[in-house]
Amino acid sequence: MEPMDKLIYLDNAATAWPKPEGVYQYMMDFYRSTGVNPGRSGFDLALEAGTLLDNLRKRLTRFFGGDEDAPERLCFGYNATDALNLVIPGLLVSGDHVITTNLEHNSVIRPINHLVRDGGVEATFVPFDGAGFIDPGDIAKAIRPNTRLVVMNHGSNVIGTLQPVKEVGAICREKGVLLAIDSAQTAGVVPIHMREMNVDVLTFTGHKSLMGSMGIGGICVRKHVEIRQLRSGGTGVHSVHPYHLEEYPWRLEYGTPNMVGVAALWAGQDWLDSEGVENIRTHEMKLAAKLVEGLRRIAGVKLYCCDSLEHHLPTIAMNLQGLEAADVGTMLDVDHNVATRTGLHCAPLVHKQLGTVGINGAVRFSIGAFNTEAHIDAAIHGVEAIAGWSATRRTVKELAPVGAR
Repeated sequence: MEPMDKLIYLDNAATAWPKPEGVYQYMMDFYRSTGVNPGRSGFDLALEAGTLLDNLRKRLTRFFGGDEDAPERLCFGYNATDALNLVIPGLLVSGDHVITTNLEHNSVIRPINHLVRDGGVEATFVPFDGAGFIDPGDIAKAIRPNTRLVVMNHGSNVIGTLQPVKEVGAICREKGVLLAIDSAQTAGVVPIHMREMNVDVLTFTGHKSLMGSMGIGGICVRKHVEIRQLRSGGTGVHSVHPYHLEEYPWRLEYGTPNMVGVAALWAGQDWLDSEGVENIRTHEMKLAAKLVEGLRRIAGVKLYCCDSLEHHLPTIAMNLQGLEAADVGTMLDVDHNVATRTGLHCAPLVHKQLGTVGINGAVRFSIGAFNTEAHIDAAIHGVEAIAGWSATRRTVKELAPVGAR
């Protein structure tokens, strides 16, 4: 991979890159000095590793606005997909009804579809409006007597719209329905407070805007919620017990934790504290506004759900007339050193509603904390050059004699 000073990386919705230098350094130093199994032994290094793990639970519970007197309910796993595959089947049983949206990632869609097909669960998928937002009233209308759960993303990984989670949460609280959110795109970008937003369960991943490494994520569970165990195995605790422990965090954790990931998340929290989530967001949204303004001036560009960037992430989706998204992405990469993400973005229902499935999705630009105005200028220039080439090609084709076509 080309270094950041050459490659213009605009795929931060997939993973934030690069990470802060302090994250790389802390991961390496921790693993060299304290890379032992936490909580399995009583020697000093094992206790030190366990202390970091416990302190990160407390820190992230506070960061997400969870129940600070129950940090053990911050449970670690691989990523947000892994977390959602514990939460969704762990809260629903045969006869239950679940509500979700057309904005979801496959990490929500597929577990629900499996439960509908194989587990006797009913599901309602609520569409978004023309601007890319879910109407909380549509959620309210979809609630039935057997509705157990509403699960939705906080921010779309395709069109970047921030959903009215707090308003949906108030409806769920009034109706006695649990609300779980997928914060993969928002944790570290937008302030989150579970208690204020009436969120019962939050899933997160570490490798995006939390500035951690790949391979770690998890679940923050409020005290009034119980998620069934779906796995069983080692915990290093109460080894004589013949069944998996019901106490948190072991209830939802299995085997040796990813301590390198824990170290990365700890260092990521240090960096977020030093920079300020709001400051990072202001920087990223300023660049997003510049990108949208530049793309709007280019003939043939179609933008999706970004007429206003209020309640929006720095994630912008577009297509270029006459070209498939994959071809635009390849030309941006090969000819302009601009890395984007093309296709359906693991969120087929978004593209189905946008009408982009038949043209194989869209080009997604996702801005991160280390992008600059020069990066955005280069991206705009790249799209402009490709649009000019495409328009010329279409003109030549239209003017060519019939037999030459």
